[in-house]
Amino acid sequence: MQTPHRWLRNLPLILLGTVLLAEDWAAVESQVLYEHEREPAYWDAQAKSTLDAALKLRPREHQAKNIILFIGDGMGVSTVSAARILEGQMQGNAGEETVLAMDTFPYVALSKTYSVDKQVADSASTATAYHCGVKANAKTVGLSGNAVAYECNTTFGNEVYSVLRRAKAKGKSVGIVTTTRVQHASPAAAYAHSVSRSWYSDADLPSSARHQGCVDIATQLVTNVDIDVILGGGRMYMTPKGTSDPEYPTSNSRKGDRQDRRNLIDVWLKAKPTKNSHYVWHRKEFDEINVETTDRLMGLFEPKDMRFEVFRNTTRDPSIVEMTEKAIQILSKNPKGYFLFVEGGRIDHGHHDGIAKLALTEAVMFDRAIDRASQLTRESDTLTVVTADHSHVFTFGGNTPRGNPIFGLAPKKADDQMPFTSILYANGPGYVHINGTRGNITMVDYYDEEYMQQAAVPLDAETHGGEDVAIYAKGPMAHLFHGVKEQNYVAHVMAYAACLEPYTDCPPPPHSHTSTACANTPSNLIFGLIGLIWFSR
Repeated sequence: MQTPHRWLRNLPLILLGTVLLAEDWAAVESQVLYEHEREPAYWDAQAKSTLDAALKLRPREHQAKNIILFIGDGMGVSTVSAARILEGQMQGNAGEETVLAMDTFPYVALSKTYSVDKQVADSASTATAYHCGVKANAKTVGLSGNAVAYECNTTFGNEVYSVLRRAKAKGKSVGIVTTTRVQHASPAAAYAHSVSRSWYSDADLPSSARHQGCVDIATQLVTNVDIDVILGGGRMYMTPKGTSDPEYPTSNSRKGDRQDRRNLIDVWLKAKPTKNSHYVWHRKEFDEINVETTDRLMGLFEPKDMRFEVFRNTTRDPSIVEMTEKAIQILSKNPKGYFLFVEGGRIDHGHHDGIAKLALTEAVMFDRAIDRASQLTRESDTLTVVTADHSHVFTFGGNTPRGNPIFGLAPKKADDQMPFTSILYANGPGYVHINGTRGNITMVDYYDEEYMQQAAVPLDAETHGGEDVAIYAKGPMAHLFHGVKEQNYVAHVMAYAACLEPYTDCPPPPHSHTSTACANTPSNLIFGLIGLIWFSR
């Protein structure tokens, strides 16, 4: 990653003036746009409509045929709020009043994200909690708290099993979609058991671990559970060392990594000879997949993680929305139902880089994937859960006016008489002082895709946050998500709702399988219209 000085470039004065003028105009426009909000009648009408909807809400107390678990990696509440504003501003609105797809879910809870050994957890231990139902130690996946990070011999006998694996054992189809590498910590806990989240391929294992019988995560991806749909990055960990990458044939750093000379893509393709299985690495092949005739699909679109959305090559790589859609279309053919895990994994990476535009754009696309899944599923038979593994030390504030550009400046200068953006990080690579003083950010393009927001404490990478994260749920047994819960509770609700191990005293089957999909109508539009009608009477 480039140093912060990459963004310390002067802008022409005319561009600076244009940026500031745009911010002033946005503030004026929002004042006019929200004139009606000054009247109590608008808010009374909106609240009454919301109350009426709440009074009509009834729990769906029957068994779930399908489960979709959406994880926004690093998607704390402040990230959701900022992404909501960004989504609205991308549509030309002020932003604050925007309703995300996840905002429409009727049941909300808070999840306590600490792990067995860490107050502020990592993505491996948290993934073990929400996938497998037990809290664990940092750096470990699919293992109980008895396992010790990096000590191979503590693996055996401490394995814990995911809802994905239990769903497969009951005859359901299962799938994984991620914007990271498919061997990354969050998806790995769904199928692997490893004392190191970083043992992606056998080349990453210490010789002592290999001798003690530990197996790399990529191998476990294709041998532990028959996963029907696998979509994301991570090609290099699947092919023999020195294998040229099909997309970057001249790149030495993207070549195959495996020392055992195995081609794990071929292993997966040949594992179920009676089924129609396909492997793709390019958008064109992905688009040509016939979901009606395809039983199993593996798509690996980058050697490591997929590109950030703002840099995604749309001709070569599908979006998280498109991958989610394809996965649902393939998995939903199983009459017994399915379990699908979808991760917006690079929200986390954008925050670690201290670059809010990367993180928030990922969050917006993640929410659009949730919206697309809602269009393709029925709330009557599909439990959909949206949550995060942990938060970040990301914040936005500064007494900003309504409609202030989310990447823009706070209206007043700080005590050092220097301006500051409303988005800031508590720590990270954005800590830059020049001659002992904070840099003047009006001399750089703080709207740039790679602008690194200022941070209070210097670190090579920004860190996770330790506060609770939200859980949003809809569908059968979604009402069990309420209050403040331990993170491992997520797995237990999903298992209970679908009548998976260890639960046998389960919700009854639904009375009818013909219910139509529940429409997630954007409630802000409805409430706004009601308010305007009331106010204009």
